[in-house]
Amino acid sequence: LSALGPGGLRRERAGFDVRDVHHSHYGRICPVETPEGPNIGLIGSMASYSRVNDFGFIETAYRQVHNEVEAKPSALLHRTLAADVIDPETEEVIAERGAVIDADLAERISDVEGIEHVRVKPFASQEVVYLTADEEENASIAQASSTLNALGEFQNPRPSARRSKNFEFAQANQIRYMDVSPKQIVGVSAALIPFLEHDDANRALMGSNMQRQAVPLVRPDAPIVGTGMEYQAAVDSGQVLIARNPGEVVSVTGAEVVIQEEDGTRRVYHLRKYNRSNQSTCIDQHPIVFKGDRVERGTVLADSSSTQNGELALGQNVVVAYMSWEGGNFEDAILVSERMVQEDKYTSIHIEKHEVDARETKLGPEEITRDIPNVGEDALKDLDEEGIIRIGAEVSPGDILVGKITPKGETELTPEEKLLRAIFGEKAREVKDSSLKLPHGERGKVVDVKVLDREEYRDLPAGVEKIVRVSVAQRRRLTEGDKMAGRHGNKGVISKVVPIEDMPFMEDGTPVDIILNPLGVPGRMNIGQILEAHLGWAAGRLGFMAETPVFDGAKEHEIAAELARAWLIDRAWNVITRRAWDLMEAEDVEPEEILDDGDARLIYIINWLEPLGYDPESLYQNQVYARHACLAEWLRELGYEPTSVMSSAYGERRTTFEANELAVDIALREWIIHHDDDYTHDDLRAIAGEELLEMAQNISNLTGWPLPTTGKQRIYNGKTGEPYDSPVTIGIVQMLKLHHLVEDKVHARSTGPYSLVTQQPLGGKAQFGGQRFGEMEVWALEAYGAAYTLQEMLTVKSDDVSGRVKTYEAIVKGEEIQSPGVPESFRVLVKELQSLALSVEVINEKNEVIQFGKEETEERLPKLGFSLNVPGAMSRTSE
Repeated sequence: LSALGPGGLRRERAGFDVRDVHHSHYGRICPVETPEGPNIGLIGSMASYSRVNDFGFIETAYRQVHNEVEAKPSALLHRTLAADVIDPETEEVIAERGAVIDADLAERISDVEGIEHVRVKPFASQEVVYLTADEEENASIAQASSTLNALGEFQNPRPSARRSKNFEFAQANQIRYMDVSPKQIVGVSAALIPFLEHDDANRALMGSNMQRQAVPLVRPDAPIVGTGMEYQAAVDSGQVLIARNPGEVVSVTGAEVVIQEEDGTRRVYHLRKYNRSNQSTCIDQHPIVFKGDRVERGTVLADSSSTQNGELALGQNVVVAYMSWEGGNFEDAILVSERMVQEDKYTSIHIEKHEVDARETKLGPEEITRDIPNVGEDALKDLDEEGIIRIGAEVSPGDILVGKITPKGETELTPEEKLLRAIFGEKAREVKDSSLKLPHGERGKVVDVKVLDREEYRDLPAGVEKIVRVSVAQRRRLTEGDKMAGRHGNKGVISKVVPIEDMPFMEDGTPVDIILNPLGVPGRMNIGQILEAHLGWAAGRLGFMAETPVFDGAKEHEIAAELARAWLIDRAWNVITRRAWDLMEAEDVEPEEILDDGDARLIYIINWLEPLGYDPESLYQNQVYARHACLAEWLRELGYEPTSVMSSAYGERRTTFEANELAVDIALREWIIHHDDDYTHDDLRAIAGEELLEMAQNISNLTGWPLPTTGKQRIYNGKTGEPYDSPVTIGIVQMLKLHHLVEDKVHARSTGPYSLVTQQPLGGKAQFGGQRFGEMEVWALEAYGAAYTLQEMLTVKSDDVSGRVKTYEAIVKGEEIQSPGVPESFRVLVKELQSLALSVEVINEKNEVIQFGKEETEERLPKLGFSLNVPGAMSRTSE
């Protein structure tokens, strides 16, 4: 949504008030998502539940709140009366205020004539209405988080409400509408940020904008901590393939999915394979259904780039540690483990399009051909007979993609040449090589070639006979200089790819994947990333995907409880592993027969749990199932009921407040016993809550081991194996690789093109220019007294035309570099002053005036061989 353009504002004239968030934006325009820079607040995006009506106004959805219902038994049943019900004829009180209507009373009221509506306790209905800003201006609107009972009645007599731009506690009977969802205030992009409510608005703005810059990766990974918006965002993007009608999958290949629909028709869904997007990234769809699967209308048939199982997957879930590491993450830099590169975690495919056209010129037509002058056979080895490169060829900078020749202008022939041509016949036409070559700094493999000629495509531009388009794909792995970011505006540049063995590792020997600087969190006030890390860690250990919607997500005590459960499941797993090895020793099993911990544990678990009714096949194949089973039985051994700690059904994560408190207490008790031999289960069983936490905290302070509910862990130096002094926050976070890739930006130049007037090198990678050495850089050299470097910068490296040629020559020959001459910019200045009729002279130490420009001492221009006075006269003139 833009406030710019015809009839709108100009960004120079737009003040602060226009750009600011207004109360009428609520539910219509996202308050978070807007560009940084001159357009801030002038360009916005629509909120999640908004729509544009027929008149062009933005509307948002609200639930209608009713204070009265129709006098029908179905509508009256179980409602609470807000006023006495009086028979209009007899004025008899049928029911008093506050009475709950049962079936008999509902019948009696509906039978009374003259009563059409009955006032009841206010309730939020399931009816949704869309309102524009002016329609809601004077209405009291309750928050979506207001507590309702099963009938939709407000539990609180004065719920929190919004009226115009004010927030108030309104009486329930004054409320007319209720928000449909807590996330209706924000747009889709901001609704994809978990724990958005804990982030500063500036960082949330960056986070929502940077998700748009995420590069599609070869192996997408749906976020372990999502907001529940991922599926909807992916499906509505149009990138994923969706079944139009129910049916059965009869065939699946990499190129198409065929579905037999219920009416007998076969529908073929074609997949996009390795298409180029406008950002030069790769769009590639791959099927996720199998032959024989039953699909319904709306089922996702194929994933695209950046989706996994129909869910948006912009980055990778990685283990992140918040710590400083040898200065490598100074100033928001990011340290990445080499494992990310080896396992192609952040590898992406980029497809560049190169185009050349053959035109009709005044001197004759250009020609696409393999016959190019002054080019060796080696440069033509991958071209076909027409001069176009073959698909699959590996190309590097300067390689010919399409051979093309252009006719050269014929020069005026001397009489002798005319005589020779008359005797020996027409000489071969002069042509120049104007082939399409791969630009400097690019590489890759040719994946597609398209030839458009005038016979097939009539609508080619005027004068163009043929166009050839060559697509070159390259695989880019993560490297130093690439920009990465989380979803909370925590962006940075990779400073180093660290070998796996040097990365800090955890108690079980697992090295972390990424190290972020903890100083990047408090000042930026984006605490959402810490909560994401904690919940991500718990979800990863417990084997579930977390969904924490914006403004309605997991609370801190819930995250602490999940961390406690994660610690318990790891503790149980370690106890079982130790028991397994003890059993192997007792049974005298040869160590060579067992591969590792996993082998020994598996044998023990199946022998232990199969008699208790657990499925041995699932125990063998599904480690998450096995871990949960071990935890349940271990808790039972300790005298706890597993269902009161964990959620009852495996995979379901809805827990009560009591279960959360119990999980924390059990984890703290087990942690104390594990770290302090003085305590037993019997000592601690009666202690709970604050007292238990205080006891655990004291032990933590003494031993240096972090509590299981803090989300911190003891971590070891990868180089020395020594533990670090303090516990470190570790979690699983989704990190994105952004489109600002170092390979597109890195650039080097020795000599190259120069500006025509100033004779200084051009700027920018596109012009093959130099690095700008500005005023402040000059100050830096002056401050350090680097006189020779400064002189070089301002002369031979810049606009001393003769000096730079001599310097280049001296470097090539290995000779002494001569002293610099006069820079061209000085000559331009003198000439400009002279053009203002100011006599500016430059005098050297010998008091000689130095002349610039076309001095009189220069040779006079040669005379033309003919007169310009008489039209058509070509008489030879004598000297």
